[in-house]
This record gives sequence, C-alpha cells and structure tokens, in this order.
Amino acid sequence: MRIRQTFRFAFGALTGHGLRTGLSLLGVMIGVAAVIVLTALTDGARTYVIEQFSSLGTNLVIVLPGRTETTGAAPGVTAIPNDLTLDDAEAIALQVGSVHRAAPVSMGTEEVAFGERRRQVALIGTTADYAPVRQVELARGEFLPPGDIDRGAPVCVLGHTLARELFPAQNPVGQVVRVGGWRMRVLGVLAEQGTKLGLDLDETIYVPVATGMQMLNRASLFRILIEAHAYADLEITKESVRRLMIERHGEEDVSVITQDAVVSTFGAILDTLTLVLAAIAAISLTVAGIGIMNVMLVSVSERTREIGLLRAVGVQRSQVMAVFLTEAALLSAAGALLGLLLGWALVQVLIGIFPALPAAAPMWAVGAAFGVAVLVGVIFGIMPARRATKLDPVHALAGR
Repeated sequence: MRIRQTFRFAFGALTGHGLRTGLSLLGVMIGVAAVIVLTALTDGARTYVIEQFSSLGTNLVIVLPGRTETTGAAPGVTAIPNDLTLDDAEAIALQVGSVHRAAPVSMGTEEVAFGERRRQVALIGTTADYAPVRQVELARGEFLPPGDIDRGAPVCVLGHTLARELFPAQNPVGQVVRVGGWRMRVLGVLAEQGTKLGLDLDETIYVPVATGMQMLNRASLFRILIEAHAYADLEITKESVRRLMIERHGEEDVSVITQDAVVSTFGAILDTLTLVLAAIAAISLTVAGIGIMNVMLVSVSERTREIGLLRAVGVQRSQVMAVFLTEAALLSAAGALLGLLLGWALVQVLIGIFPALPAAAPMWAVGAAFGVAVLVGVIFGIMPARRATKLDPVHALAGR
C-alpha cells in the first residue's frame, strides 16, 4: 500500500463511524483546549502582575510597618511594636547614600465635596517626591509642593476621574474643595492612571503627608516608598534601610522588600500553579488517549474480515500496522486542531469578560499541546495496531 492509499483507507474508516469518531475527537478537544486556556490564564496573570508592579516605579524599595514572625508560639502573626514615622522617612533619605528619593505615604478614605457634588475616595498623604518615585504624570497644574514634611498645608491634588466629576465644566486648579472637615485648595489634576494593584488612582486625592496623618488621626505611616539611584543598588539599599530601622527602633519591626522580590514571589507561585494545571491537562489528554485506544480496539474487532482480506492479497504486517497508527494519528491530530480552536475561542471570551487580563497562550504551550495530543494518540494506538497485525488471514476472513 502506498502512503496515499494508507491515508485514504484510514480516513474512510474514521468517517464511516461518525458518532464513535466524534466522541473520541471530543475527548482530545477538551484536553487540548484545557491546556490552552489554563496556560493562557497563568501566563496572562504573570504578565499582569509584572505590569502592575512595574507601574509602581523603577528601582523601588518599600518599607512596611511590622514584620512577619517565623518563630514563637504564633507564627505568621505580624507584630508592630513601633510606628513607622516621618522621622524614619527623613532618616532614610538623609543617612542611606544609595537612596535617591524617599516618599512617606499615609492612606485612608475621606469624603471630598465641591458644592453639591461629593465622593467618598481614597486619600493619600505624601510628599513632592511621590510623583517621580511613582512616575505620576499631571494633566494640569502641579503636584504637592516640596518642603518640610512635618508641616502640612491645606492643598491637594485630584485624580483624573474625581476632578472630572466634581468639576464637569470648569478648571479645578485654584478651586477650594472640602475634604472631610478641611477646606483645601486644588493645586493640580493627575493624568489618567487607571487601576493599579486594585486601587483606582483616578479616584484618589493627594494631600501633604503631615496633613493626611492629622486628618486620618494616624500615628504610623502606611509605608515608605524608596527610589534607589540604580537597579544595582536595590539589595544594598534594602539592607542599609533594614539596619537603620533596627538602629532607630531597637529591634527588627519593619519589613523591607524590593520590587523584584515581590515579582519573583508571584512568579514562583504562578510557576507552581502552571505545573499543577499542566498535570491536570496531562491527565485529561491521557483519558482522551485511552478513549482513542478503545475506539481502535473496537475498530479492529469490527474489521476482522477486512484485515484478513488485506493480508490475503499480500499486504504486509507493517503496512496493516501503519494503517491503524495513521488512523489513530489522524484522530488525535484532528482533535488537537479542534481543541486549539476551542481553546482560542474560550480565551477570547475570557478577555472579553476580563479585559485587564492579558491572557494569551504562549507558543510553547500551543506546540506542546498539539504534539502531546498526537503522541498520546499514536502511543495508545499501538496496541490495537499490533493486535490487527497478529490476526491470522484465514481466521480473519472467516470472521474469527
């Protein structure tokens, strides 16, 4: 038998049993589609996390009050014996040589009103250094003024959406708004920022950090954002800040993390999740392969006389085996192609539902899903093919 005849014979056998072939295709389709969707989700989640943390700024070190305990009677409890203060922020900026800028941050919620319009929004107390550290751009006006961080002033900067809703038909700069019980003059409006790490930056108001702590009745900062001079200085900066805080507080009661460390942690979690999901998809493909094997075994049983006739007219054992392996390969390849299309369609649906998630199956996953599906089909087709080659021509023609 020629190669073309082998393919025609195998294709005819598959199309001659539509329901059985369709069910086998469905099994392979589901397995391959699962691989595509799951890898697209994990890869998209990784890209999303990296983009979100990259948007925080560059060469970033973050100081948080409290330290997660790893020993003692209650591991995992965060102890905060000392506040993270404005003096700590000033000490970091002045005493750590690798620090380029340090922006203290306090955070809470307040009602902002102008005339009859009012909104409950996130309030961020910070300094002039916050804008370059976080790479914040202004649409109009200016950001918070530089100066002594211990002295607050009744001024503010509005997020893009907040400014548009409070001042739909006029320029907010220079206007006076009510923030809680305070009257504040608007210095500027941020350019559109979007949502970063779960916080809609377009619906925020920025005030001087001392003012913010007084408004929110807070003694401790939410965090301190530090920009190192260079990427190579990140670990040096982290260790220097940690030692300085121990010296100032008398104990290690703050957490100092780098931007890269957070991204790496999330990356490790997502890598583990990818392996788990890949294992689930592999099980699904294995089940599909068993389905193909069962279909092929039934096919051998039903085509006993046909196999006997082929052997009687001189078709060799290897050619009979090639027919059945080709049939298994065609079945798994067709299922894999349909699975790729189904997976792509499901990913598009996910993107439509969650447009912020850049879900896209990586090319290695597409190639691996297709290759593994075909390989599984061929492997599970070997046993039925070998069974067909072992049939005695005389007995096969007699239907035994």
